[in-house]
Amino acid sequence: MLKDHAKLMQAIAASGEIIGRKKLQKMIYIAKKVTFPFQERFQFHFYGPYSEELTLRVEELCNMGFLDELKEKKGGYYQYRYTLTESGKEFLSLNEVEMPYLEECLNSMNGQNARFLELVSTVLYFDNLEKDEVIEKVFTLKKKQNYTMDEIIQAYQYIEELQAKIRQN
Repeated sequence: MLKDHAKLMQAIAASGEIIGRKKLQKMIYIAKKVTFPFQERFQFHFYGPYSEELTLRVEELCNMGFLDELKEKKGGYYQYRYTLTESGKEFLSLNEVEMPYLEECLNSMNGQNARFLELVSTVLYFDNLEKDEVIEKVFTLKKKQNYTMDEIIQAYQYIEELQAKIRQN
């Protein structure tokens, strides 16, 4: 059971800090889709792929004292910051998870904004479809986000870059 918790902790440790619940969801989903062994199941939701299992696992890690969730007021909404606690670091040092190149990929994703990661994760969610069908899905399902064709092309390029980093290593 704790092996999947340790994988999530490893992801947060590799990132240093992840700001935003949506961003955390998208980063884990994208990492899973580009080959990292995360077990959480995702369904398509309002903001793209979402995992209730991941939400519960984060809550459990916070309750166990392994993960720190800092709630900050930002204008009219709350934003959450996730970092590993000292107890979490200690647990992880005793239960090491081997995921080569995870840190490089997650740091790259952590440098992107949540809106872009939402687009990338949406493109990956429909990766079983032809590219023109995926584009149509993005324009239909993500109409309010006003994604441009250039952004969709950037999303495809970004996915290729992540996959290339993993392949070359």
